[in-house]
Amino acid sequence: MISKALYVRLEAKPGKESEVEQFLKGALRLVQAEPDTTVWFATRTGASTFGIFDAFPNEKGRNAHLAGKVAAALMDKADELFSTPPKIESVDILATTVKE
Repeated sequence: MISKALYVRLEAKPGKESEVEQFLKGALRLVQAEPDTTVWFATRTGASTFGIFDAFPNEKGRNAHLAGKVAAALMDKADELFSTPPKIESVDILATTVKE
């Protein structure tokens, strides 16, 4: 059961929007290697606003993701790509459905 999640809001610096998009698309392969990251979405909600929503079966999985390669790469690129630091929110999942 998915019980924990993260929502990360990202605001690209002017002129860095396509780099942020490519960064997020490239992060997919790293996330796929994380066994406890059961759901991962990279989103774009505006011209320069992006986000990541990912979910985990438990706190251990969420913490492993936060200590993983994607989080490290995100923080390494933060000053270069984002106008403000990434806003990371921890979320408790109350109910789920995922269909493909």
